[in-house]
Amino acid sequence: MTQHITPKVVVVGGGYSGTLAANHLRMRGDWNAPDITLINPRPKFVERIRLHQFAAGNYDATVDYGSLLGSGIKLVVDTATRIDTANRTVELASGSAVDYDYVIYAVGSTGVVPASVPGAAEFAYPIAELEQAQRLRAALDDLHPDAPVTVVGGGLTGIEAATEFAEQGRKVTLVCGGRLGPTLSVPGRRSVAKTLARLRVAVLETDVVTEVRPDAVVFEDGAVRPSAVTVWTAGFGVPDLAAASGLGTDSIGRLLTDETLTSVDDPRVIAAGDCASPSGEPLRMCCASASQLAPQAANTVLSRIAGTAPARFEYGIPAQCISLGRRAGILQLGRMNDTAVNLYFSGRLTAKIKEAICKGTLWGMRREARKPGSTFWFKGGPRPTEVAPEVVTQA
Repeated sequence: MTQHITPKVVVVGGGYSGTLAANHLRMRGDWNAPDITLINPRPKFVERIRLHQFAAGNYDATVDYGSLLGSGIKLVVDTATRIDTANRTVELASGSAVDYDYVIYAVGSTGVVPASVPGAAEFAYPIAELEQAQRLRAALDDLHPDAPVTVVGGGLTGIEAATEFAEQGRKVTLVCGGRLGPTLSVPGRRSVAKTLARLRVAVLETDVVTEVRPDAVVFEDGAVRPSAVTVWTAGFGVPDLAAASGLGTDSIGRLLTDETLTSVDDPRVIAAGDCASPSGEPLRMCCASASQLAPQAANTVLSRIAGTAPARFEYGIPAQCISLGRRAGILQLGRMNDTAVNLYFSGRLTAKIKEAICKGTLWGMRREARKPGSTFWFKGGPRPTEVAPEVVTQA
C-alpha cells in the first residue's frame, strides 16, 4: 500500500498577503492537500491601511485571527529569524524551528527612518507598524491640541496621516520633499491640495527635512520650524530575513523572484506582497499588491506540489482610493499599469467608498477562509516593468 506524505507549507508573515495565501492553499481538498502553518510575531492581524486612524485614536486596527483563518491552519506566534534552506526549517526567535516543504515568504514591509537624517531615528515617529502607531498615538495623546505636528512625506500615507490629525483640530505641516501626491494626476493633486487647505494643513511641497530635533525640524535651507511631534512617512523598507537566510535580494532587501514569484535561488521559497521583487522589478508596496500576489503565490506552491508548471503572475492597479480624514476622500482612476489618468472622484461619497474598501478587504479575507479560491486578481495587465518609477518608490 502506497503511503502518501502530506506536504508542509509554512507561511512567514500574517499580514494581508500571508493570511490570504494561507487560506488560498486550502483549495486542494484531496489527499495531497498541504499542512499549513502561519508564523506571525503578533497574536492578532493588523489592518495596516487603518494605522493612521489608529494613531489618531479613531480605530482599533487589530482583528482576531480566529475570524480570518480557515480551519486547519496552525498559527504560531513567533518571529522567523532565518530560513534554513538546506535543512528546510524556519528558525524562530524562541529557539524552536518549523519544518517545511515549501515556504511562502510574506514578511511585508515596514516604515524606514533614514540614518542619514540626524535625529530622525531618535525623534521621528514612523507609522507603518502597529507598535510604531501605538508609540505615535501615545505621543499625540499627551500633546496639547495647539502643539505643532509635522508629517514628513507627501505620498499617500503622509496625506492620510496629515488629514486625519488636522481634522481633529491639530496644527499640521505636511513636508513633501518634492511633490504632493506623486502618484496622483495633476487634477487629483489639486483636489487633495484644496482639502488640505480647508483643513488648514500647511503644505511645504518642495522643502526637504535635513534634521529632526525633539521640538523642531530643520530644513535644507537652514530654516528651523517648531514640531512637537514629527511623523515620518517618507519611505518603506523590508525585513532582512531573506538576506539573513542567504537568499538573493534587491537593493532594499526584497526577495528576488522569477515570474512565478519563486525565489531565484530556491524553488521551495515563493514570495508574496511587499517583500517580493519579481524579475528585479518590485511592485507598489500596498494592500492591493498584497491581495493580488497572495493567491498567485499559493497557486505556485500548489502547482509544485502537484508536479505541474506554475503560471506567471498577473497584476494591475486601476485606481487609488485615499482617505482625507473621516469626511472626505479621493478616488483616483488610472490605467492597469498603476499610472493615473485625469479622472477622479472626491468628497464625502468617496470617504464612504474608502471605508467600504477597508471593510471589504476584511470581508474578502474572511470569504477566502470560508471558500478558498474566491480571491481575484486583475489578469492580462501590463508587466511591472511598465510601472512608472515614482509609483514603485512613493511612500
